[in-house]
Amino acid sequence: MNQFDGAWSAMSTPLTLDGRVDADALQKLVEHQLKLGIKGLFLCGTAGEGPFLSDAERLRLINLTVRFAAGRLPIAVQITDNSAERMIENLNRYQDLGIDISVIAPPFFQLNATDDFIYDLYTQVIEASQISVGIYNRGKNSSVQIPPENLGRILDNPKVCLVKDSASQEDFKQAILAAKARRKGTLAALCGDEFACVPYLRDGYDGVLFGGGCFNGAYAAEMHRLVRAGKPEEAQKLQEHLNEVMFKVFGGKKIACWLAGQKELMRRLGVFNTARCLINYQLNDECSKAIDEVLRDEKAWLVR
Repeated sequence: MNQFDGAWSAMSTPLTLDGRVDADALQKLVEHQLKLGIKGLFLCGTAGEGPFLSDAERLRLINLTVRFAAGRLPIAVQITDNSAERMIENLNRYQDLGIDISVIAPPFFQLNATDDFIYDLYTQVIEASQISVGIYNRGKNSSVQIPPENLGRILDNPKVCLVKDSASQEDFKQAILAAKARRKGTLAALCGDEFACVPYLRDGYDGVLFGGGCFNGAYAAEMHRLVRAGKPEEAQKLQEHLNEVMFKVFGGKKIACWLAGQKELMRRLGVFNTARCLINYQLNDECSKAIDEVLRDEKAWLVR
C-alpha cells in the first residue's frame, strides 16, 4: 500500500482556449505534481472536468498523461457513467492505455436505484475490470445515495484496492475503516476532504486525494508526514492555514470561483497556459486579488 501512503492529486485538466487538452501545459503539470511530492494522479474526476470532456479529449488526456508520467507514479481514471454498460464501455476504452486503476463513483443519474441494484451495478463493473479498481465515495454529496453498509460490501471485493472518501460523514468513515480491517492491508483509504483531512489520517486512512492537488499538494504531503510522525496538532495548524489559502483561491467560503480560481493560480504560476474551464465558474476581481496575495505569501509551498 506504499503507493497510497501520502498525497494524491485529483488533477485539474489544462485546456486550450478552444477547450482541448493542452499537451504543453499537461507535461509541465505532471512535472509540477512530482515536485510537490504527489504520489499518484487521478484523472477525469470532477476537478479534472472528466464528465464534461468529449470522449476524444478524455482519451487524449489519458494517453498524454501516461506518456508524460512515464511510470514514475500510478494513474487512476474515473469511468463513472449512468449504467454498468456505459461504465464497462469506458473501462474498455481506457484499461489498455497504461493506467493502473479504474475508479467508480455513484452514477450521475439513476431511477429506482435500490441498494441491491447499485451493488449489482458496481459488481458488474468491478468484475469486468482487468486492472485494479478504486471506489469514489461521495456520500450525501452524490445524486445516487449508497449507504455505508452497502459501501462496505463493495469494498470487500478483492479487486478493489482503493477508496477515496469525500463524504465527510462519520458513518462512512467507520464503514471504510471496518472494511480496511477486514481486508488486512489490501485496501487503501484516501481522504478527499481537503478542508478536514487530519482526523481521517489520525484514525487510520492511508493518505489524501485532493481536488486542489495541482497547487496544494505540498501542504497535503506535509500534513500526512506530520500525522505519521505523531504530530497531529501541528498537522491541524497547517490544515487551518491551508484552508485560508484555499478560500482565497476558490473565492471565499461560498467557493464562488472554485475551478476558475484554481486554474488561474496555475496559469500565474506558469504551469497552465490558460484558465479555461468547461464548467461555469468565473474569476471575479476579489478572487483575482486574493490569488495575488497567495502568490506573494505562499510561493515556498506552491513551487518546489
